[in-house]
Amino acid sequence: MKNTRVIKKSLSVVLALSMLMSFFVLFANVKVNAATDRVSMYSTGIYFSKYGMTTREIYVQTKDNASDQHVYIHYNFMDGQDWEDEEATYVTTLSDGSKIWRAYVRSYNLKYAIKYVADGQTFWDNNNSQDYTHEEIGTAPITVRRGSYPYFNNTYNIEVLLKNYAYEKNVQVRYTQDNWATYSDVPLSYNSTNSDGSELWTVNLNLDDRGTSNFQYCVYYQVNGQTYWANNFGQNYDATYYMYK
Repeated sequence: MKNTRVIKKSLSVVLALSMLMSFFVLFANVKVNAATDRVSMYSTGIYFSKYGMTTREIYVQTKDNASDQHVYIHYNFMDGQDWEDEEATYVTTLSDGSKIWRAYVRSYNLKYAIKYVADGQTFWDNNNSQDYTHEEIGTAPITVRRGSYPYFNNTYNIEVLLKNYAYEKNVQVRYTQDNWATYSDVPLSYNSTNSDGSELWTVNLNLDDRGTSNFQYCVYYQVNGQTYWANNFGQNYDATYYMYK
């Protein structure tokens, strides 16, 4: 009887240790494969669209000190076809040390996720298992959307997507027509709220007869005592920034 109790006790200890080890293994795997602290979709927009074919310009943000980094857009070109990888190229490093990458992906019915390989480990951002499908804003506070031939009769249309951090906000475009010898600030107006909670703000700039040869612009977003800039990663935008058809 005593031996039976000892055996049962021993089995209980083994079972408890086994469950504990399984927990640590599961927790370790989740931590290793976590996406949110390493890689995320920054912003995306339509670069080209014609006859149902769309090319999207996808920006990815990584927060990592790994020496060997590769970013891929994992996507399907069309329903029923195998998914493919398009490698993104490095764009710049932001003030917080995170890196921005860009890829152009062409498809008829785009669904995609972001795959990040850093020092042999793979991390994913798949939009909480929903995949990405539309023109969306990710971790970017604000981004400028490419318009469809935005310049017409000395009027230039600007559209921006921004995160709704608070109701009270100030969104303005800063532009020049003389290569920044002078500039003007003009406010944008709220247009609509998207399904992901981001907001669309727009403005029509009335340019003078100097046209767009020396025209450049950027947009800033002031909210909660902070100012966020969308300036094409330091390059600014100009009249060539539009959707191709």
